Amino acid sequence: MAQSAPLYERVASAPPIPRGLPLVIALTGFTDAGSAVSRLVDYFRDDLEPTPLAVFSNDILLDYRARRPLISFDQDHLTDYRPPRLELSFAHDSLSQPFLLLAGYEPDFAWDAFTDAVLDFAAAYDVVSVTWVHAIPMPVPHTRPIGTTVSGTRSELTEAHSVWQPHTQVPATAGHLLEFRFAEAGALVAGFVLLVPHYLGDTEYPAAALAGLDSLTVATGLVFAGDELREENREYLAKVDEQVAGSDELSRMVQGLEERYDAYMAGSTLASPMIHTGDLPSADELAAELERFLASRPSGDDEKRGA
Repeated sequence: MAQSAPLYERVASAPPIPRGLPLVIALTGFTDAGSAVSRLVDYFRDDLEPTPLAVFSNDILLDYRARRPLISFDQDHLTDYRPPRLELSFAHDSLSQPFLLLAGYEPDFAWDAFTDAVLDFAAAYDVVSVTWVHAIPMPVPHTRPIGTTVSGTRSELTEAHSVWQPHTQVPATAGHLLEFRFAEAGALVAGFVLLVPHYLGDTEYPAAALAGLDSLTVATGLVFAGDELREENREYLAKVDEQVAGSDELSRMVQGLEERYDAYMAGSTLASPMIHTGDLPSADELAAELERFLASRPSGDDEKRGA
């Protein structure tokens, strides 16, 4: 679509920014299994309170009918219109280490222009590295650590942390395009794909967000406390384990996934064991059953969700 307005607006009150900071990218959208990236964005905004440097234009980048903004209705009038946000910000981790943060929705339109703008910002701020995280559903058990597939130009990270290295074609995201362009430019860039249990992919799985934070720490040295996420994850896993223990079908499914996972991690020669589902129940059936159980929590247990 033709641009009729600036792609972004700089924030006039933004402070001076040190050069040579890492850039962290978290874009919600297509590859967000377990709501991993959505929870990361919430964590960054709520816990770290980043300072916006540039705000990208929704009218250019966002398909409003695909991702409708929220508006509140108060008895007889409308209040609190909350459109999605996509911002480049200045933030500090739990140890007050500074970094740049690009967080918000994945653009629906103008990917090339958006990517060019991000690369221009990175060059202007002389960023030292670029790291982004997203998540896909995989037939792996929730009783094992969340694995990652690592791509980019940092071979040491791929060798140490990429547990699954496929040869395949996948539908691209704006994050993929950013990584590809940064790699072409010779930047230090790493993309972490979180491999989230497929039967939890449609739920808000706190462990996925925690794995995302751990991946960012590995790549950047930044430290993120995430204490509330860890407590929430303990409660979440207790409910999942209770559900699994009460179902022979789910118990057999998890046991089968554990055996395949352990064989794979031990160097098994089985063909593609991490993506082999065999005669297991479908992901939709398992997700629906677990979602029904998790939805039965008292409303007071729900986290307050921001836009």
